[in-house]
Amino acid sequence: MFDHRPAMRVSQRPREWVHGLTALILGLFLLGGGTNLGISKAVVDLWGGMLAIPEHPAVLLRSVFLEWQSRSQDRRALEEELVRLRNENARLRVLDAGLANEKILSDLSTRMHEARVTLRAPMSWWNEVRIDRGERDHVKEGMPVFCQGYLVGRVSSVSLMSSWAELLTSPSMMIPVVVQETRELGVVVGDGEGAVLLKYIPAGRGERTGMKLDTALIGEQVPPGYPIGKIAEELEMTPDGYVTYRVALGADLSRFYSVSLGPLGETQ
Repeated sequence: MFDHRPAMRVSQRPREWVHGLTALILGLFLLGGGTNLGISKAVVDLWGGMLAIPEHPAVLLRSVFLEWQSRSQDRRALEEELVRLRNENARLRVLDAGLANEKILSDLSTRMHEARVTLRAPMSWWNEVRIDRGERDHVKEGMPVFCQGYLVGRVSSVSLMSSWAELLTSPSMMIPVVVQETRELGVVVGDGEGAVLLKYIPAGRGERTGMKLDTALIGEQVPPGYPIGKIAEELEMTPDGYVTYRVALGADLSRFYSVSLGPLGETQ
């Protein structure tokens, strides 16, 4: 038998030489083509465009996400700023109302006329009292009546030496008021049995127990800004969406023996 292995090695050498020459020619061709900037840029642009096709959805999604994130952060910042401004505005309103009340009370203390309660009939105990001041003391109908620094009624009739004052506990006595902390308007009215009710306050606006009540700048019954008392508790809700509260008066009307008369028809 003949050994053909040396012959196979000899036959593979020309083939390897051909492959090497082909690779050299291809490399020289690519090198020559790469020196042409126009062709190189065209190839790069074409390749970049082809890569941009699958990349476009991801870029678009990223852009949408970043825009949504930015808007969400801006909205959250605006909401936080709005809450801060609301709280600051509420504190300023309370502070302003408190300063105004101090000024009113200070002014009233120098201009009030003291009077004694001379009669309180059992049948009208919660409706009216008689005081020992009249026309000779420059008392006029409609003057506000105070006890312990709080409004308790107003002068309903005047004679030469005495006057009658209708109390807040009277069912015919209706005074417009404002909730000091929220600036909501309502009306206080007595029930004729010693209680005073706050009516016509819209429902669904939070807890109001303990909030202060002052006379409101509505009508000509009494000047605005006089303190009355505080909201004590919620009693009922009417079908038309208003809440009725019981009022804790600042002065004790179960028994009192003297009052003060304030100025008539003057805004503070």
